[in-house]
Amino acid sequence: MRKLGIWIDQKEANLITLTKKSVQSKIIYSGIETRIREEGEKKQFGRFGDQYMVDEKGKENRIKEYTNKFLQKIVKELSKADEILLFGPAQMKFKLEKIVSDTPDLALKLKATNTTGNMTHNQKLAYVRDFFKIS
Repeated sequence: MRKLGIWIDQKEANLITLTKKSVQSKIIYSGIETRIREEGEKKQFGRFGDQYMVDEKGKENRIKEYTNKFLQKIVKELSKADEILLFGPAQMKFKLEKIVSDTPDLALKLKATNTTGNMTHNQKLAYVRDFFKIS
């Protein structure tokens, strides 16, 4: 039985895989930049005559695109697991939960989605072990 705990926020996902014989940990970084500054950009808007143009929609679309790529990297890892636990401080875990719930074979594997605070690596390991009752 491969049990997988995923601590996720906007910056990274820590995948902790537990088997009877071993514990493996893997980090996937998102690459999502919320404060992108283009080279030569001086103001947060462009001026055309008496009109101002803000690139909010473009930045929002880039963040959505990076988020989708990040979540798809994680979904590829989920197929190897028998049971899945999602936890973390941010809303990203709910976005991942929606993708998992929409995938029939993964939806059966999802055991819980829990809200936690920021944790050290050892706290994440202990949380996953406690959840799956493995010593």
